[in-house]
Amino acid sequence: MRLPTVAAKNFLITIGDRSVGGMTHRDQMVGKYQTPVADCAVTMMGFNTYRGEAMSMGEKPTVALFDAPASGRMCVGEAITNIAAVNIGDIGNIKLSANWMAACGNEGEDEKLYRTVEAVSKACQALDLSIPVGKDSLSMKTVWQDDADKKSVVSPLSLIISAFAPVQDVRKTVTPELKDVEDSVLLFIDLGFGKARMGGSAFGQVYNNMSGEAPDLDDTGRLKAFYNVIQQLVAEDKLLAYHDRSDGGLFATLAEMAFAGRCGLNVDLTSLVANQADVNEASIRALFNEELGAVIQIAKQDVAAVEALFKSAALPLHTVATIGSDEKIAIRNQAGIVLEQTRADLQRAWQETSHAIQKLRDNPACADSEFALIDDNDRSALFADVKFDVKEDIAAPFVNSGAKPKIAILREQGVNGQIEMAAAFTRAGFDAYDVHMSDLMAGRVHLADFKMLAACGGFSYGDVLGAGEGWAKSILFHPALRDQFAAFFADPNTLTLGVCNGCQMVSNLAEIIPGTAGWPKFKRNLSEQFEARLSMVHVPKSASLILNEMQGSSLPVVVSHGEGRADFALHGGNISADLGIALQYVDGQNQVTQTYPLNPNGSPQGIAGVTNADGRVTIMMPHPERVYRAAQMSWKPEDWTELSGWYRLFAGARKALG
Repeated sequence: MRLPTVAAKNFLITIGDRSVGGMTHRDQMVGKYQTPVADCAVTMMGFNTYRGEAMSMGEKPTVALFDAPASGRMCVGEAITNIAAVNIGDIGNIKLSANWMAACGNEGEDEKLYRTVEAVSKACQALDLSIPVGKDSLSMKTVWQDDADKKSVVSPLSLIISAFAPVQDVRKTVTPELKDVEDSVLLFIDLGFGKARMGGSAFGQVYNNMSGEAPDLDDTGRLKAFYNVIQQLVAEDKLLAYHDRSDGGLFATLAEMAFAGRCGLNVDLTSLVANQADVNEASIRALFNEELGAVIQIAKQDVAAVEALFKSAALPLHTVATIGSDEKIAIRNQAGIVLEQTRADLQRAWQETSHAIQKLRDNPACADSEFALIDDNDRSALFADVKFDVKEDIAAPFVNSGAKPKIAILREQGVNGQIEMAAAFTRAGFDAYDVHMSDLMAGRVHLADFKMLAACGGFSYGDVLGAGEGWAKSILFHPALRDQFAAFFADPNTLTLGVCNGCQMVSNLAEIIPGTAGWPKFKRNLSEQFEARLSMVHVPKSASLILNEMQGSSLPVVVSHGEGRADFALHGGNISADLGIALQYVDGQNQVTQTYPLNPNGSPQGIAGVTNADGRVTIMMPHPERVYRAAQMSWKPEDWTELSGWYRLFAGARKALG
């Protein structure tokens, strides 16, 4: 579980912005505990549709050390099993990209490349798949002189297959998160058909046993049949959870599903190792071979129908596990218990590598804090406690009136969040205008023409002078712009929202905004790292007009920033009693928190947003514009259908303007 190819990769994932653009449906993080086990990525085609695109990958470089053509076929197979639980339809809708790497010219490597390309071509033809695009790096060899010795390093042949497909309805995407449904079973589809070949496996690497036959895609017809059955189950909403078998074998597949669901499993290998002379050796092979395959969670009432489907497709199906009543993962065969450990202990082993790297790279105390939450379900779980009807659109009467207040969607060089901001406000009945700072400087646009200003997120001027500092200085040191912004902020008939980089920028304009005494600046995150997460926030009582309709509610929101820690050094480190705190980070028990990463930046009192004295200017580090639709959230309550709770912010702004 600690081998990098198997282990958790939180340290890589949370430092990258995965929600920018506002059209991400599925990123790596899964479930209310945000576990990085997703099989594929899913995005939406627009802000008014559920159609989208899915992307997955397949790679088997260690298999190439044993059998190069087999590694190519396995790459194709893995890309298909990774994307199979998305609502795609016919397998021919999937298109592949092939990235080839080989040490051409080195002895034997040209032949391996030729045979692997041929093998992949034949497999794709049999599967009705095409590879319209790809690239190659065919000089994967380095030679150098070390005194009198000539040395070289040769990379084994490697193929990376990327699969892309249009999605009919992103909401039907099935994840590896186990649902806490006692009347359910986990079924295993073994596309290795009992061969359990161990060559190139993670198990072999860990125990330095690089021998044996390599796994292979032996029957393209049955892989295609598998895909078709899974697609039918996706369309019929019969799958509670789905996870492919890959690095780490069946053991890793089951463990990762349990990690995402924070539940226990009772695993029974009897049907997989029946009639084997050495049951324990057969159990190891069953658990750790990396043949193609998948595990699905099915409600017991659907088992008979599902079994009939797989039987008609001539596909082997094994009942391998049920949900445990406690958080223990117990594995048995006909000889007795093979392994019994708590979910938390196994997950700690799985996340240990990521934690060690994170501790070396980032603030060690923050790395330890995150690691400690593995066995704290109560504090780390996402939830939603909203004090309003999410399905009610309070902007509807104003939208129906036909009156559309003009809103300036303000951006600067490096800002990238304007499209989703405009989409959210347009949905709420605003007339959104794309306003660049150069438009204001040139006089082509004037803020007096707008009722609301929304400063968007991104990296203005590359954050060179500090996040938002350069953007703010371009206003403060420009007399005409300074006067224009000051007049807008002083107008009692206007509203302003600053998000992320816009929040940082507006905070630096506090001297020309009435009622901002005590406002903080926003400094480097306590973790010393960019943080991209789905975090819990609470909306306390405040003067904020745009949050007025949400007060008392707690719900998840996207955060993506490197400098989001509220800093009060300008005020002697003191937080004024009159500071209009408009948003606070909370834990799973709805308590304001300083615990990382529940508080992703270390802001005192969990401060995530503030408002001015009369509530017309509100700034926040989180991104509500990226999650105003339920389908934009990697976790949401089941009863959130089209809109999320965050749409109320935009609708509230429309209501506030009348």
